[in-house]
Order: sequence, then structure tokens, then C-alpha cells
Amino acid sequence: MTTSIKTVSTQPFEGQKPGTSGLRKRVKIFQQPHYTENFIQAILDSIPKSEGGAVGATLVVGGDGRYYLDEVLQVIVKLSAAAGVSKLIVGKDGIVSTPAVSHLIRQRKATGGILLTASHNPGGPDNDFGIKYNMSNGGPAPENVTNQIYEITKTIKEYKTADVPKVDFSQLGTQRAGDLVIEVIDGVTDYIDMLKSIFDFDAIKDFFNSNKNYKVLFDGMNGVTGPYGYRLFVEELGLPESSVMRFKPLPDFGGAHPDPNLTYAHDLVERVNNEGYDFGAASDGDGDRNMIIGGNHAFVTPSDSVAIIAHYAKDAIPYFKKNGVHGLARSMPTSLALDLVAKKQGLEHFEVPTGWKFFGNLMDAKRCSICGEESFGTGSDHIREKDGVWAIMAWISIIAFVNKQSPGSSVHDILQKHYNIYGRNFFSRYDYEDVEGKGADDMVSRLSEKINSGEWIGKSFGGFQVKTMDNFSYNDPIDGSVSNGQGIRIIFEDTSRIVVRLSGTGSQGATVRLYVEKYSSNPAEYANATQEALKPLIDVALELSQLESYTGRKEPTVIT
Repeated sequence: MTTSIKTVSTQPFEGQKPGTSGLRKRVKIFQQPHYTENFIQAILDSIPKSEGGAVGATLVVGGDGRYYLDEVLQVIVKLSAAAGVSKLIVGKDGIVSTPAVSHLIRQRKATGGILLTASHNPGGPDNDFGIKYNMSNGGPAPENVTNQIYEITKTIKEYKTADVPKVDFSQLGTQRAGDLVIEVIDGVTDYIDMLKSIFDFDAIKDFFNSNKNYKVLFDGMNGVTGPYGYRLFVEELGLPESSVMRFKPLPDFGGAHPDPNLTYAHDLVERVNNEGYDFGAASDGDGDRNMIIGGNHAFVTPSDSVAIIAHYAKDAIPYFKKNGVHGLARSMPTSLALDLVAKKQGLEHFEVPTGWKFFGNLMDAKRCSICGEESFGTGSDHIREKDGVWAIMAWISIIAFVNKQSPGSSVHDILQKHYNIYGRNFFSRYDYEDVEGKGADDMVSRLSEKINSGEWIGKSFGGFQVKTMDNFSYNDPIDGSVSNGQGIRIIFEDTSRIVVRLSGTGSQGATVRLYVEKYSSNPAEYANATQEALKPLIDVALELSQLESYTGRKEPTVIT
């Protein structure tokens, strides 16, 4: 089929540097003439030759349903057709969760994927949009590829677009745009089938059938996992429709912030605590994050969540019974709870920078099976993205397993049992969002000077004696790459830690993240409130960072 291809003159835009999860900006920035086209062209030109390049490529395309998705889908079609891409596999209405895209890339042996999401950031015409590229292993593009994308955006002078009809993504089946084949699929079915190959659905159903009064509430936060949650909990597991809330994807997420934490998922938290639910869970806008809570205000920190999943994996989850657990990994700011599980089970464990792509190399080398980030991301080597619904199913599997041994065990009971085996890592994160960038940079520069001078080493602050300080650097054991400047660490003699880092997931301004962690092996303290237990260390963190002075913020935007 002959297709007219047009070369369009353009010029670079500043700031098209992908962060830890692609390019995220306000919708209005993406709507500028040529802005989106420039970035898509840069992605197509950066597909590594080792993975076949753009010509003849098969790409999976999916997004979280946020505002401006429809327009960008058509841009991808036009530029892909002009670039010689062979096939696009696209979710119905363009909607596929990030974990499901990763699975589809691997299942279909695709060249890669283009994900249209700003993850947990708000959506709508005045909020955020995002684009990122995933590789043939299903994981986010590594730094050498994102750096290549950025270099192209700095010098781009033209892009090529094909004159093809508008594609109807509401219709399942195959369409053509010139020589480009577009397969529109149900983005939910393949993913649910994958979950069935990982978890024992019959054992979970038996648990629910034996515990008719056990109440579950899943919050899709009007993001992409709403249909996944409905299919899973209502249609597959047979729970009542009252077990799911906000399960319809909306372009603006219903005006809410689709970030599953105690602040932004407060509707879920209130319902679980006030309406007698035993288990509550939420996922974010694109489905890669999760939050787990139990009745009576039982909150599972993401750091504890991945540790508990690792502890029970080979007993409660068939996938790990069959394949084993090769190793564990966590992001640097995440608490040391996972390390304690690794040591007790004799497993190799890794501390990597923030960003899921760092886990991918370890997984591909079969040195990591379960991993997590304190930023509500948990996953395993079944795909190469964090996976919110997988983590929720892991917890339901653990609840079913534990209740077989100890009927009536709650989320709170599971937490306390874990602490009695390993001790408790009290952990919290303070987020200061959209702060003035220079003040944040100056704060980090001052802390870097303290590292270089070593003047705090050996000194005590609020009863905590500084053992060491650094700006975390990671040497990848698989490919030898080095990632420097990944976050300021202040480590005390009693293993307590303070971490300060600037986030790469915001769309404007700077986000300062302050992490505090304190370990306790005293059972009398395990039931203490987190903020109460950490208050002395939080005071030290604020004193040493001088955060209020540099940012002007007296209170964080979010505490988790």
C-alpha cells in the first residue's frame, strides 16, 4: 500500500530529558506544535540496532487513559508508519497498564513498547502527561538509551510523518495504516491469564469461601487498573461488586491524585477503617504501584511489604515454589527490612538506585527474583516493571496461606509475626513537592560539602552518632555501568539512616524526598506508631538538612 510520507521541519525544545520513568510534563507543554512529535521521533531513532531498530519493529503501545492520550496515539501511528515500523500492538482505547505492557512485550517478543503515562501524577488538561520507552525485555530503557533520546531532542531538525487515516482504537481487531499493521487488543485478558500462572486461584477462592465475612476493598483510583481489579476480584474470584471502588478509568482520575498512599487514597483508608473491611488495597494511575492496608488502621509500609512477600514467597506463591527465589533487591532509600530476610534465607541481595530499570539487569541475569521500592513499587521477575496488582495478589495469597495455619489472622497479625522474627525497621518518607529548584540544589550542595569535609563523622546529634556519610553510587554487577549522585546518605552507629534525594518523577519544580529509618529489636516497641517512634530521628534529619531554611516549607506535602 503506497503511503505519502512528509518531512516536517522542526526545532529542539529545551528540557526533553527523560527522568527515571520517561518524560513527564504538563499537558499544555506536550500540546505545543511539534513537541510530542519531536520526542516520539527521538524514541524511534534511538531504538538500539542490537534490538533491530525502528524499521520492521513490533511495538506495544498502551497508556493509563489520562487526558491527551487519544491525540498522542495518532501521532505514534503516523510517525511509526513513516519510520518503517511493522506492527503496533495497542490496547483497546489505548488503555493498558504499565505491568501489562511489560508482559505483552515479553509474551509477543516485541522490539519494545511506548507507554503513555505520568504514573501517579495527576491527570487532566491542566495536569500531567508522560511518554517513556521500554526495551525488548519489557523493562524501562536504560540510561544509555534515554541519554541517546535526549541527545537527539537537543539537535532535531525534522521528523517524518505518514499521511494515514485516523485509527479507531475502540474496535478490537487488525487495521492498517499504510504498511503498518495495528492490532487492537483487550489489554486485560492476557494479564489476568499471567496472574493465573503465578498464583493459586483455587486456594484463594477456598479461603474466601471458607471466610464468607472476610471483606476486601480494591481502589482503582479511576486509573488504568480499575478494569483489571473488577475482572480479577468480581469476575474471577467471585467477590461482590462492593469489593471494588473507583474502577472506571477517567482522563482526570476523577479530579483526584492517583497515588496510592495514606494521603491521596484517603477515601479507601476511611472506608476500610469505618466499614469493617479486613483488607484494602489501591493501585496508581498506570498500575505499577500499590498500597496495602488492613482493618483497624493497619498500614503496611512498602518496605515491609516486599520483605513479607519475600519471606512467604516459596510457601504461598506457586510461581516461586516452581522457580525458586534467586535473590532479593531494593532501592537504596527503601528500608533494610528486605536485607534481613535475605540474610536469614541465605539469599544474595542488592541495593540499587531508585528506578526500576536497575532491577532489570539483575533479573535478566537470574540474580534477583523479588524486589521493591519504598515508593509503593513491588515486583518480581515475572515481568520487568513493578506491578501493583501482582503485589496485591501476593498479599491475598499470603493471607490465605497464613489463615490455613492460624485461622483468623489479620494484616496486623501478619505484620507483628514478621517483626517478632526479624525486628522492626521503622521507616517514613517526607515529600516536599514543587519546591523552588535552586533552594533544593543548594541544600544538596551543602550536604555534599559535609560529606567531603567529614566534619560530622563521629559527632552525635540528638543522641544519634554519625558513622558514615556519602552520596550513593552504584556499580552495576551485570554490565559494569556506574550511577553516581543517587542520594545523600547519613548512616548512624545504631544503623539508623537519613536519606535526602531529589525526585525525578515530577513534571515541574523540584520534589525533595527525606527518608528516615530506625531499627528496633525490642518486641515492646513493635506496635508503636511509626511517627512517634521516629520523631527524634526526624528532628535530627530536619536539623542536619536545614530543609525548612532552603525550601521555605514548614510541613511536607505528603508523609508516608
